[in-house]
Formats: sequence, C-alpha cells, structure tokens
Amino acid sequence: MRLENKIAIVTASTKGIGKAIATSFVAEGATVYLAVRNKELGNALAEELNQMGPGAAKVAYCDACQLDSYKPMVEEVLADAGRIDILVNNFGGTNPTKDLDIVHGKWSDFSKDIETNLGSVFITSHYVLNKAMVKQKSGSIINIGSIAGITNDYKQCAYGTAKAGIIHLSQQIAVQVGQYGVRCNVVCPGMTATAAVTDNLPPAYIEKFGKATPLMRMATPEEIAAAVTYFASDESAFTTGQVLSVEGGYASVPATYSDDVGSAAMKRKKNKK
Repeated sequence: MRLENKIAIVTASTKGIGKAIATSFVAEGATVYLAVRNKELGNALAEELNQMGPGAAKVAYCDACQLDSYKPMVEEVLADAGRIDILVNNFGGTNPTKDLDIVHGKWSDFSKDIETNLGSVFITSHYVLNKAMVKQKSGSIINIGSIAGITNDYKQCAYGTAKAGIIHLSQQIAVQVGQYGVRCNVVCPGMTATAAVTDNLPPAYIEKFGKATPLMRMATPEEIAAAVTYFASDESAFTTGQVLSVEGGYASVPATYSDDVGSAAMKRKKNKK
C-alpha cells in the first residue's frame, strides 16, 4: 500500500509497460486514471483492475498523438478527483520504416516524431504542474525514457533524439519545480517483452539482443513497472532528477561483448536446457 490514497495518471496504459504500471499502482492502493484513446479497452482494463483492488482504476480520454488532447484530459481528472499526485508519461513510439538515419531520413518525419514523443511529456507535465502539483506543493512525475536515449543506433535517429530530450527535460523539470515539493525522475527501459516486441521482432534479433545483455534476456513489463512504482512512492521522497536504466546491463558492455562473453553464456544457457 505504498500509494494508498494517491491519485495517478498513466498515459498509454492499456497494453505493455503502461498496463503493468497501472496494475502495480492499483495493487499499491492508488486510484489510477488510464489516459487512453480507446475507451473500450480502457474500460475493460479498469473493470479488471477494480476487481483486483485494493486501489481503483478509471478512464480519462486522451489521444496521445494529438497534443491538444492532454489539457482536457488533465482537467477531466482534476474535476473528478480534485488533485493529481502522480503523473507517468508513458506514451512514446516511432515508425521504423520512416525513422531512418541522418543520411536517409526526412526532416518532416524526424520533426513529427520529436514533437509527438517530446511534446507529449512537456505538455502533460506543464498542465499537471500548473493545475495541480504546484498548488498542492507535492507530486511525482515519472517519464518513460529508453536506452535509445542513452546509446546510439544505426537508424531511428528521431526516436533516440526524442528520448534523450526527455531525459534532459526531466532533469530540467526536477531542478525547476523542486521548490514546490515536486519530484521528477526517468525510467529508461531496455528491450522489454511486450506484445509489440515479441510479435514484431524476428527471434534471431531478440536472441542477438540477449547475447549483448549481461542478464541474457529482455525485461518484463512488470520489472519496468517496479522501478516506476518506486519513484512514485514516498520511498524515493528525497530522489529527483535521476535516470534509472532498467536494461539488464545492455548499455554498459563493450562492443565485443556479444561476440565473446555473451555468445558463450548463451551457449551454456542452451546446454542447461
């Protein structure tokens, strides 16, 4: 019950990491507003979470790709709950067929991804701070970054840049609103075993990722949610402006790791089976 009586917003929360975060929050006693576009999916998940308890779940409409959707969503939550204690900016994504490298990518595609991914964090945080947390003199904002914002890639130039921007923006927020008793931290997942990953990435690619990760596997959505729940709770009451990478050590290994230690470890793992 670390979040008992807390009011939380989680964007993009009907699937994957967002769903795991909402589930963890309800299990810890919070009332969670699922900020989602598909209200049918949102209502189904809310019903499921309400049966689980001890917290509760409600739905607030928000089209994450439309930046003008965030203000009315925040106002809807405030009108119903009267306060906002926790904001999780979980929305993010890109189109791999258009998010290319600097040589082949188009500015129109790049700028659109930056605006959507980074803009969603800025705008939602702006309204939650001005309409709730600054007046309350309390609150916790957790932004979902990515190892794409810490490491480099051969493509997805826009997504990585946006996630790096989210990290810096989060640290700016932490510095600028600490005087109001508000904290802001970032969780950066590595490759996570959501349906979007397991259904769309080739098994060979996933295996290659495992070889380059000291823990030799992907994260589960629940492991990402555990880090977010920590930052949402009073256990981290004196922690702000921090970036926690939950990626199994992926960002720490040298370039030769996957060819040496990683491959040998994967072979030993297969032999044990």
